[in-house]
Amino acid sequence: MESLFATSQLLISRVDTTYVRDKHDDIDWNSRLVAILGARGTGKTTMILQHIRLHNTNSQALYVMADDFYFTSHRLEELAHKFMLLGGKYLYIDEIHKYKGWSTEIKNIYDKMPDLHVVYSGSSILDLEKGGADLSRRKLEYIMPGLSFREYLNISQGWNLPRYTLEEILAGKVDFPYKEARPLQLFASYLREGYYPFFKEGNYTMRLNGIIKQVVEDDVPKFADMEIASVQKLKKLLYVLAQNVPFKPNYAKLERDLGISRNTLPKYMQYLEKAGLIGVLREKVQGIKLLEKIEKIYLNNPNEAYILSDETPNIGTLRETIFFAWLRVEHFVSSSPVSDFEVDGLTFEIGGKNKGKKQLATLPSDKAYVVKDDTEYVFQNFIPLWMFGLLY
Repeated sequence: MESLFATSQLLISRVDTTYVRDKHDDIDWNSRLVAILGARGTGKTTMILQHIRLHNTNSQALYVMADDFYFTSHRLEELAHKFMLLGGKYLYIDEIHKYKGWSTEIKNIYDKMPDLHVVYSGSSILDLEKGGADLSRRKLEYIMPGLSFREYLNISQGWNLPRYTLEEILAGKVDFPYKEARPLQLFASYLREGYYPFFKEGNYTMRLNGIIKQVVEDDVPKFADMEIASVQKLKKLLYVLAQNVPFKPNYAKLERDLGISRNTLPKYMQYLEKAGLIGVLREKVQGIKLLEKIEKIYLNNPNEAYILSDETPNIGTLRETIFFAWLRVEHFVSSSPVSDFEVDGLTFEIGGKNKGKKQLATLPSDKAYVVKDDTEYVFQNFIPLWMFGLLY
């Protein structure tokens, strides 16, 4: 157990607290059980270590990785009990899905040790959702998205831009430091290498490629208990989707081309979506949010397109991809019969600086907006695309 404490204190002492994401303040860290979920590489571990360093004392907090060698001969519940007897109050468990039977032991810790606060995180959302079902009445759950454009700017430029609501953005109430930098050049860099916090560490392409490979070859296959042949089909499916985004599902063609049965394809789509590799746009009918029919499939974010696409990614697709990625963090986004997206009852058409509003002419002016790339300022119902990156 001493080695766990030593490793914990070393990691805490080394974490950089120069910039802490706003997501940190959204979390109720005083709750007895907190779950932090998110795709690989989005910064969950860093945020947890930052919180410990800034808000806990070393003697009261312990950070452990669920796949630590210690757990080959010790149980998680046993560790929690020993830690509590030593005066511990805050136990942080990272990558918890790598610990077999984790949900049962977390439940026992919660029920038997009321003075101990537990925070767990993991990147295998499928595993965590399946195992966390029994904890639904006990835990507070948070999803960690990739960096917004605002967060990217605050980190890369050293700024302190605030968050804006959708209503404020549509009303043109964004205060941007135009005298210091122009947003479009910075936005172009973000689309290529800015969605993941490790952009500042270098070797971005190699790091992101490694994450995608680990998800497809390790995370999903372990959860779904896939054989090697099925893993290869999953990889082919992701490749086909990446070359054809936005992809309108044609299950008959996919079944024929990839050898994946029509019954299996929706499962594979769900695996890729939950793993943070694709974004699925669904229809909305009569106000009902959850529908089975998939309208379009995008990659999860534009950075992936530069890794997975054989050719230079289509700029129109990149625009739609990032708009969808940003808006679905805090809003319900569905397909629209007259434009690209519907968000909370509002209609949005995405395009370049010459994009007009012909498609939206029949809609009320306060319900329809054109989202334009390559422009810096709001004009009437024409809103710059990059501004939506200030939502979170």
